[in-house]
Amino acid sequence: MLEKEKLIQEAENAIKWIKDYINEVGAKGVVIGNSGGKDSATVIAMSTKALGNDKVITVAMPCNSIKTDLEDAKLVSKTFNVPLLELDLTNAYNELENSINKNLEKKNFTLSKEAKINMKPRLRMTTLYSIAQTLGYLVIGTGNLSEAFVGYTTKWGDNACDFNPIANFTVEEVLAIGKYLGVPDKIINKAPNDGLGGQTDEEKLGVTYKQIDEYIETGKTQDDVIEKIKNLNLNSTHKRQKIPVYNFKRE
Repeated sequence: MLEKEKLIQEAENAIKWIKDYINEVGAKGVVIGNSGGKDSATVIAMSTKALGNDKVITVAMPCNSIKTDLEDAKLVSKTFNVPLLELDLTNAYNELENSINKNLEKKNFTLSKEAKINMKPRLRMTTLYSIAQTLGYLVIGTGNLSEAFVGYTTKWGDNACDFNPIANFTVEEVLAIGKYLGVPDKIINKAPNDGLGGQTDEEKLGVTYKQIDEYIETGKTQDDVIEKIKNLNLNSTHKRQKIPVYNFKRE
């Protein structure tokens, strides 16, 4: 992790970058998916410091979610004095899943578990972009470096955004920035959980964020997980690349 003084300076630089970018593109503010987790809470804190709380809208989008996530989202919203839109996507998700499965069943297929899980963040991003476009705002990203490194993101879901101030900070650094900016201890100490599969992030990955961060920074960590981290990184390369396109010369 960056040394404390350097990390605080880079956090302040990122906050200024948010303000400069919004001014550069002429947007009126930012829309943030408020999950009640560390990443979104830290980005909310950064955005309010950069733009003022009158230019930040947060959106909670429960979808067959546990109740405490919404409670935590409300806590974050209250802490930074920003509005919280509560949009329950459960019915929309259920209808879409049923509709797709009805048609797949005609071909003797059904949606896979992972496909169903990834539908939720994609519905959330559709919601965020609908609100942002209506208001002349931008969707600000909340994905960190550690998650991106091992591919713990959903393409066109939580990794879709207009710009992202924490994309190059590790989980440990995001937590430190959040603490510096006043994110509640309850959120800082909360086990990372995307709310999509009934397990914590680390249980799903089979490695800890501490191990991932250590590997990113030093190329080393516990021997028994190095290969797992390498494979996660390799298999998710497509999530970090631009869309491949066919190129040809026009004569």
